[in-house]
Amino acid sequence: MDGFKKRLRDSLQIRLSFWLSLAILAVAVIAGIFAFISAFNEAHELQDDVLRQVAMLFDRHGLTVPHAGNPGTKADSDPEARVFVQPLSAAPPRNPDNNSSPTLALPQGLRDGLQTVRANNGTYRILVRTLGSGERLAVAQETAVRDEIARDSALRTLMPFLVLVPILLLVMAYLIRKIFKPIAVLSLEIDQRTEQELHPIAPEPFPAEIRPFVGAINRLLRRVEQSMTAQRRFVADAAHELRSPLTALSLQAERLADADMSANAHERLNTLRQGIERGRILLDQMLALARAQASEGTSRTTVSMQQVFRRVLEDLMPLAEAKGIDIGVVSDSDTHVAVNEVDLIALVKNLVDNAVRYTPKGGRVDLFFLTTEEGTTLVVEDNGPGIPEAERERVFDPFYRVLGSDEIGSGLGLSIVQAISARVGAKVSFGPARDQSGSGLRVMVTFPLRAG
Repeated sequence: MDGFKKRLRDSLQIRLSFWLSLAILAVAVIAGIFAFISAFNEAHELQDDVLRQVAMLFDRHGLTVPHAGNPGTKADSDPEARVFVQPLSAAPPRNPDNNSSPTLALPQGLRDGLQTVRANNGTYRILVRTLGSGERLAVAQETAVRDEIARDSALRTLMPFLVLVPILLLVMAYLIRKIFKPIAVLSLEIDQRTEQELHPIAPEPFPAEIRPFVGAINRLLRRVEQSMTAQRRFVADAAHELRSPLTALSLQAERLADADMSANAHERLNTLRQGIERGRILLDQMLALARAQASEGTSRTTVSMQQVFRRVLEDLMPLAEAKGIDIGVVSDSDTHVAVNEVDLIALVKNLVDNAVRYTPKGGRVDLFFLTTEEGTTLVVEDNGPGIPEAERERVFDPFYRVLGSDEIGSGLGLSIVQAISARVGAKVSFGPARDQSGSGLRVMVTFPLRAG
């Protein structure tokens, strides 16, 4: 009961259905009572008309009034059709006919008209009429039989209520659910959006009562988009402005390396140059992340996967050769995906850069793709330390790095991959390497068929 009260309090649809159902049931009960009483009284009036018609037949057509001891009906006749017709006498006969029903002992002082009288240990509805011959005639019917007939007739009038009210409740519940469906559709549309999809909701499909709510959501989305755009612009501008000082510092450090200095000074200078290089990489990654998170749509073209692999390997081959890493493309065939070429190059480059940096010297990095019913899957596999299961969700957070890693990095590579994948509709997942050695990592980016 407490759960129902909570749902009744929290849900407008359940509240409306509940109170409308109560209102319909209350109106149906009241209407049913009035219909029952009206039908009951109407049945009694029809039965009174039957008594009047019987008496009128005897008066107009001069029919013979049944003699004393003959009530005008057979004893074994249908009780519902039984009508007593007899002259108004002081007492019933002493020796009634065995084939006849006993007459009613009615008092002589009954007035003309309809009245209810107790006789023969029962209650009767009696019409007393004075015929043209001066004889008084009594036409009677048992009230128990009359009430039963009237009650059955009144109950039959309630049958439409008993059938139609449940149907009305079901129709009402269906209509309320259908009327509230636009709200569920609106909720589903908003829930299925990603954090980059901040375009306004079209108010035309929704009823006029919901459109102000849709307008408020659109204004909120516009404010959020403006805030996120300003934040990304600030990050991009700050990163861009810092590139010039870092470039100048890098040039000064190179010039300083040519000067005569002690071994200790050279060691400290190398540390300084590494810090400058790390800052430069961080700024480049921040600019790449800002571009990847940009809400503006980018044009899609059909891009060759092998061509992207070659361009990425050209850029990262010096880094791989410096570590003695065997890097190459395993797939001989080619496939095409319908994405923006710059996005795909940035995605593959960040994956391969991560694999090369975190794979130990003399390791191996393979690039290939798989074509399945779900779409085209880009795979970058290495035999490095991998990523623990507990940290595979957090590695997509900006600036997060796996503990125990001494490699120079910004912690933004997988954030960029995730942002680009979300924008193009791809899915990023991790798995073990093919060599089954317990180490290594396979990063898979699946482009759905609509993007392939």
